[in-house]
Amino acid sequence: MHSAQTQRLTRHALIYLVLIAGAAVMIMPFLWMISTSFKDMGEVRAWPPTWLPQHLDLSNYHDIWQQYPMLLFLWNGFVIASLTTLGTLISCSLAGFALAQLNFPGRSLLFLVVLSTLLLPYQVRMVPIFIEMSKLGWIDSFKPLIVPAFFGSAYGIFLMRQFFLGIPKELKEAAILDGATPFGVFWNIFLPLSKPALTALGIVAFVTSWNDLLAPMIFISTFEKMPIALALSFFKGQGEALWPWLMAASVISMLPLVVAYLAAQRWFIEGMTFTGLKQ
Repeated sequence: MHSAQTQRLTRHALIYLVLIAGAAVMIMPFLWMISTSFKDMGEVRAWPPTWLPQHLDLSNYHDIWQQYPMLLFLWNGFVIASLTTLGTLISCSLAGFALAQLNFPGRSLLFLVVLSTLLLPYQVRMVPIFIEMSKLGWIDSFKPLIVPAFFGSAYGIFLMRQFFLGIPKELKEAAILDGATPFGVFWNIFLPLSKPALTALGIVAFVTSWNDLLAPMIFISTFEKMPIALALSFFKGQGEALWPWLMAASVISMLPLVVAYLAAQRWFIEGMTFTGLKQ
């Protein structure tokens, strides 16, 4: 018995050591970004580099706020990310419910087609998408970044479908016996029960849209319409990157994501846990 306990403790200790090492690797760039945002350019160029700034320099935050319309960039990013998240939640929840709970011909084939779109990266699709948006007259507007979200995403549909498969079908059958329509079942029963999955999907959609650089770079050309992810490219400069300004702007850009995750952390973890690989 003593030997078994020793082996179990050793195994747990090794697991925690691996997790701590992985967490350290993930958090080091984050800490370096914050530290660099408080340094001047001379200290950034210094060798060997220092983790902590010798002099706490707050001028980087003041300068970028004075030189660039950071509030406008943040607002553009918030509008795009919020509407994209709304469209993703509406379309993916409806499609996920249909693929999980409604019986219709070709349902499995349709789900397979939806999953197959995950194999096509955005770089493959961006040229035909740009041509389509150009014909619609949507270039240099928020529409190409927002409207596609209202037609669903493969990941979001898969996530919601897996969650809806875990809800007992007896609830749907009882509602149908009471005269509920399929949409009534979705709206009154499945949607209230899917708050964890909706929260998880909402956070993923918001973060993905907020950090997206490629799509705004393709569709947005007006300075005043650029979201924060695209605006960060201004701090690269013509030669050497303006690292203190870039890191300060990155910290400002990161704060809304941290607040959103901390506010919905419990539902996010619960949603990702409950959307297992159900058949």
